[in-house]
Amino acid sequence: MNTRGLRSQLKDSVPVAGLCPQGAYGVQDSLRSGFTSVKNELLPSHPLELSEKNFMLNQDKMNFSSLRNIQGLHAPLKLQMEYRAARQIQRLPFLQSSNLALDTLRGNDESIGFEDILNDPTQSEMMGEPHMMVEYKLGLM
Repeated sequence: MNTRGLRSQLKDSVPVAGLCPQGAYGVQDSLRSGFTSVKNELLPSHPLELSEKNFMLNQDKMNFSSLRNIQGLHAPLKLQMEYRAARQIQRLPFLQSSNLALDTLRGNDESIGFEDILNDPTQSEMMGEPHMMVEYKLGLM
């Protein structure tokens, strides 16, 4: 096994410690963060898995660089500002947000994808008490 290639894959992966927030007693708070999954702690099984995980980010970088070369520095900065504003529009923490404004900016509003069919909010495993979730998001707890 080529350990040099594995090291570069690990460097690009998300640290596991950030995925499992710890509660007050050093145990994961399953009520707020859901159940742990062993799949999150495993290394990528295929070399293209990291590329597929970061596909949208890489595509945005490529689009921004080509937009910068064609229209100048102001165009990608304006588009990034619009993306950031559209990402901040959210519903309350216990309600599923559709991110319609972000989909419209990216051009994904006219296409039907895998996540549109199998990402049904009614089948979500994360459901908690609404008042507690809002207080946690606002930092009152």
